[in-house]
Amino acid sequence: MSSSLASLLKQTHLDDHEEVLKQANAALKQSKGDLEAQHVKVVALLKLDRYEDALTALDAGGEKLNERATLEHAYALYKSGKPADAAELAHKNSQRGSQHVEAQARYRTEDFAIAADLYKELSSSRGNDLEADLRINSGAVDAQLEWSGRGDLVQKKKPGREDLDAFETAYNAACGSIARGELGQGEVLLRRAKDLCNSLEDMSDEEKQTELLPITVQHIYVLSRLGRIEEAEALAQHLKAEDIADAITRHIAKINNVAPKHDVNPFLAQRLVTTDLDSFNPDYPFQYQSTILKRNQYASELQALKYRGTADSTARTLSQQSLPTTNPFYTSLSVVNAAAHAKGQAGKEAIKQILSVLEKRPSDVGLILTIAQLYVLTGNANLALTLLESFLSRLEQSTNSTEQDVRFAPGLVGATVSLYDSQGRTSQARNELAKAARYWRRKPKERPAGHVHLFKAAGSALLESTAPEDIKLSREIFEELHNADKNDRYAAAGLLAASPDEASDSQIKSLTPIDRLVSGIDVDALESAGIAQPPSTISATTTKKRPAPEPKQKKAKKIRKSLIPKDYDPNKKPDPERWLPLRDRSTYKPKGKKAKARQALHSQGAVGNDSENSRPATPAADVVKQKQGGGGGGNKKKKGKGGKW
Repeated sequence: MSSSLASLLKQTHLDDHEEVLKQANAALKQSKGDLEAQHVKVVALLKLDRYEDALTALDAGGEKLNERATLEHAYALYKSGKPADAAELAHKNSQRGSQHVEAQARYRTEDFAIAADLYKELSSSRGNDLEADLRINSGAVDAQLEWSGRGDLVQKKKPGREDLDAFETAYNAACGSIARGELGQGEVLLRRAKDLCNSLEDMSDEEKQTELLPITVQHIYVLSRLGRIEEAEALAQHLKAEDIADAITRHIAKINNVAPKHDVNPFLAQRLVTTDLDSFNPDYPFQYQSTILKRNQYASELQALKYRGTADSTARTLSQQSLPTTNPFYTSLSVVNAAAHAKGQAGKEAIKQILSVLEKRPSDVGLILTIAQLYVLTGNANLALTLLESFLSRLEQSTNSTEQDVRFAPGLVGATVSLYDSQGRTSQARNELAKAARYWRRKPKERPAGHVHLFKAAGSALLESTAPEDIKLSREIFEELHNADKNDRYAAAGLLAASPDEASDSQIKSLTPIDRLVSGIDVDALESAGIAQPPSTISATTTKKRPAPEPKQKKAKKIRKSLIPKDYDPNKKPDPERWLPLRDRSTYKPKGKKAKARQALHSQGAVGNDSENSRPATPAADVVKQKQGGGGGGNKKKKGKGGKW
């Protein structure tokens, strides 16, 4: 019967998979152990998207069928929402089809680094008939690496011309740009993807609309981030979220439709975002999406003034994680917990409330960074630095490897170095970067995301040192970076600066030529503008000097009409002594005998005895003695009751 089924399938060209399944079931009725018929049935079920039924048929077929249909089994597991099992099974088979399935399964389990390596290996084979599909999938993996914070593994940062030929590759390139924070370029690429999709002639309008929906959702998000709220709202009005097939994308579309609006009811928004993410299976979100969605939920609860509930729920989640940790989910959760305890307050009042929480969780990285940020905002950068130094010192003294990793996490090191730089403490900043670089160079397999930027910052800082060991470490850092990526010009320039005597011709040629760097500089314009010139052997008399700038004439201040006297004459020069008292002016003429006599005392050569304007002289010693003598102060007047003291 097996041979008859095989001959039947060879002689006919059945496009109806239902008919193929019918013939396979008929063959299995005659012989239940027919391996060929079992295999045909599994393939037919997969073609009909009946993945659960295909798994059931594989289980019924036994070990022999599973050994023969490894690829089909792995694909059925992947499509049934079991990507981890699919990846493990596909990894045991070296066929190209199994590699495709494993790469897709790794992508879904967020093992993006492994998926990138698999697609790179698949793309390297010559005569590949799936080049377009591999380019699309590779672009999607690169975008996910950027979103998940592993952008250092992405070799292609800028989209090439081939990426702009199809809407799928243009969309993936846009997602990569958005993940890197290049929102302007991402918005341009999204428009390009829409235009390419609309121009396709081999797709129906319904199929085009299905493909455009996720692109539009991403476009609304980018416009909101760019502050173009009106455009985002106008685009959201034409979006029908109910038509999106993917459950999680549909949920994100509804949130993005509400997020740009400032007049939305916070209680209605809180009700919308408070959704159990497990209900979206098998279309569950990626981890970075779950983190953002959870953070949106807590933010909406804070806007709805649910401080107590938010503080309690976040505290329960944090208690399940051992601290310290640099996991983005838990560090962001700590920030929300701090905001809930602050109850909408900021500045010093918020610090008072959060410091009590720090006593309960002294190893909470997110909480410590929040307090440090509040210190900086209130002008207490010294307190922020003291807090970070104390925390890092405790971690550095620990023997726990996990705490040591947290101690030298690039984010914490960067925050500390930034505070050192703000206070001009260059040597401390350089030492901090050097310690972190030495630590991670000893652990090449456990380096976190962002270690490349940390190495570059450390290498540049060490170049400014005069110590030989610092220069040596800088050279080793840039040499490692250059060997890892020959196209990294920053690493090449750093290596050349650290060891100019050992520079090769290839290293020098990899740098931008000096002629190109200075081609757009107008030397004469810079010199005439007053650029400092280097010392010259020519005499000082022949050296060009910068002409002194002409003093700018100050504009006369306009006086309001209400302050101008009625008899004011702008052509008449005001009296310069108008601010002096009348009797101190040169034009003053006293009236009366007393006034004339007082004025005469102030004339040149006269002896002043103005009792009104001078202090009485000290009495002579004999006069003082006469006053002190006598019987007990008979001349003193008796102070009456109620007198002033």
